Amino acid sequence: MKTEIIAAGFGGQGVLSMGKILAYAGLIDDLEVTWMPSYGPEQRGGTANVTVVISDKPISSPVLDSYDTAVVLNQQSLDKFEPKVKPGGSLIYDPYGIHRLPTRTDINIYPVAAMDAAMELKSAKSYNMIILGALLKINPIVSIESVMTGLKKTLPERHHHLLPANREAISRGMELI
Repeated sequence: MKTEIIAAGFGGQGVLSMGKILAYAGLIDDLEVTWMPSYGPEQRGGTANVTVVISDKPISSPVLDSYDTAVVLNQQSLDKFEPKVKPGGSLIYDPYGIHRLPTRTDINIYPVAAMDAAMELKSAKSYNMIILGALLKINPIVSIESVMTGLKKTLPERHHHLLPANREAISRGMELI
């Protein structure tokens, strides 16, 4: 089993955090993991993406030209990464702010109204966990318990009271698929 994922969007959408949590969960599940973030000098508002590879065998390189799954959260990322999803792979996107929908017919396409769900939960910061829940419903590569442990490791202790809300957001994302 080897899964190659790219998650991309604007800085501030939680793309890098989502990738880090997924990578931690893979390590906790005793899998091989690479995590390679990429972002410009702009911390919020610029484009950001993260490549995560999770495998039960050693990973030769974190550098990829194509992906099993692309999670795209803005039009720029959709335009850039839709062509790089392997045939038979999956594209997950939030339609919020997307003006040109995906057009490929050789991949599985999943629209996830994560922004709307985050507003329903009254928690804009849960956006990336909703997306992560959708990803894990489509491809359960790591356990939810490991995700929660990874989240606990990445969140500062002063924010640990938010763990139940994050679990709820992950569940909501799974329901959206």
